[in-house]
Amino acid sequence: MRFSDLTTFRIGGEIRRFIDGTSEEIILQALTDSQVDSESIEVIGGGSNLLVGDAEFDGTVLRISTSGSQLDYDPCSGGMITVAAGVEWEAFVAQSVTSGFSGLETLSGIPGRVGAAPIQNIGAYGQEVCNVIARVRAWDRQEREQRTFTASECGFGYRTSLFKEEPRRYVILDVTFQLKKGELSIPITYPELARELGINEGERALVAQVRERVLAIRKRKGMLLSESDRDSWSAGSFFINPSISAETLVQLPTDLPRWPSGEGTYKISAAWLLEHSGVVKGQRLGGAGISTKHVLALTNVDRASAREVCDLARACQIEVQSKFGISLEPEVRLINCALA
Repeated sequence: MRFSDLTTFRIGGEIRRFIDGTSEEIILQALTDSQVDSESIEVIGGGSNLLVGDAEFDGTVLRISTSGSQLDYDPCSGGMITVAAGVEWEAFVAQSVTSGFSGLETLSGIPGRVGAAPIQNIGAYGQEVCNVIARVRAWDRQEREQRTFTASECGFGYRTSLFKEEPRRYVILDVTFQLKKGELSIPITYPELARELGINEGERALVAQVRERVLAIRKRKGMLLSESDRDSWSAGSFFINPSISAETLVQLPTDLPRWPSGEGTYKISAAWLLEHSGVVKGQRLGGAGISTKHVLALTNVDRASAREVCDLARACQIEVQSKFGISLEPEVRLINCALA
């Protein structure tokens, strides 16, 4: 087995030992064995947020592939839906919309599996998954026991969580979401999506319509996985939108998109920074390239190596740092490789 067979980048070297965790028993046994044997083990899901080096991975790769969900519905509180970590995220979102629930529609089309959603606190078009998570059940590798975290205990922040801050400690087993029944979406606060729907910011639209428009936007940007679209052979947005202080913001161009992020800080657009520092769509470095549709995505254009992707990412960082004095940090998880 190769990492290139397990990631959306389709890049990565041979794996010495691969375990497909189709049940909790298999997952927990693999984790226990790795501790007993002091063996290196990498836990992955759908491989949609990974860039893996070209050399052989000398250890075990455990993929979380559990399935199943359970709904507990109450007319007052809505639906409490517990979903196994190995379920494909997009399949779960589609199921929630078809079943008449709102809350996940703006997160349509994101690749990966349910267990990765709280780790990264995935978000899109004005919504973050932490807003609909009730609890997370995980295996604590340090204490060797199962633990259940309420949403307030998960340490959620912009593209981060307790689970991301301690990446070697917790393995998520399932996630419980609290969703509302209803035909109307959450308020649409993202300008691009509001325009696509033909509504004003803050208004609502039909849940199914919002999902349809989100999928259309993501397809235009090469953010829907496709065998024939090499722009989708990526890990989505490679860099995170930086958070900066109000003092730093006033030194930057006034047309730079920004969003208040609490405590006097602002998120600013990484895509805008790249475009205005000279990085262009379609730019190439060997087999790696900038997407022809979205400047924030680095892609495997032609049998790219991990080194080529890392070098291209580093070149992007240097351009933005030189032009604006802002450091871009990768959103993608790096295994067996580095940008420096």
